[in-house]
Amino acid sequence: MTLYLSMAAFALASSISPGPVNIVALGAGARHGLAASVRHVSGATLGFTLLLLLTGLGLYEALERWPQLVGLVRWAGIGFLLYLAWKLAADNGELPLDTEGAAAGPSLLTGAAMQWLNPKAWLAAVSGMGAFAADGDTRIVWEFAAIYFVVCWLSIFCWAWAGAALRGYLSDPARMRVFNRAMALLLAVSAAWLLMG
Repeated sequence: MTLYLSMAAFALASSISPGPVNIVALGAGARHGLAASVRHVSGATLGFTLLLLLTGLGLYEALERWPQLVGLVRWAGIGFLLYLAWKLAADNGELPLDTEGAAAGPSLLTGAAMQWLNPKAWLAAVSGMGAFAADGDTRIVWEFAAIYFVVCWLSIFCWAWAGAALRGYLSDPARMRVFNRAMALLLAVSAAWLLMG
């Protein structure tokens, strides 16, 4: 039981902490509401769980064999973060909030792709599998992935819920503009951190 609690604690610490996926979940909740944000939450969770599983089942060895893949993922992640930051910064906040939940918001596929381009996700997958399934026990890999799936979904959902809770405050375009630019700045800082790393 202690192993499973340790796995859950690791998953919570790495999933609930701020990062690009959670920043987008917060923004999606604020702009599109909680229901529309569940697609992003679910996609990000599925994307990360697949990354975690593949890491535990041998992807890490492939990355060691072809280190240029790591550089490719890093640059793609930087580009994607800067693109998202630009889109947020360019949003003037004057579009009405989606009070009916009809607007698309971030898609399931966008959420999944974000995890594969997110260095925080790669670090969590590699370090998590290294800590809990370094011996390659397939049963442990699958159990860790199952625990992580639940914890990750709930963590990202909390960020989307927090964004949805801010909707009343952000109904003023000036406030939404400040919020969007703050989220854009956080994404740009994440990209800059990757450039320096």
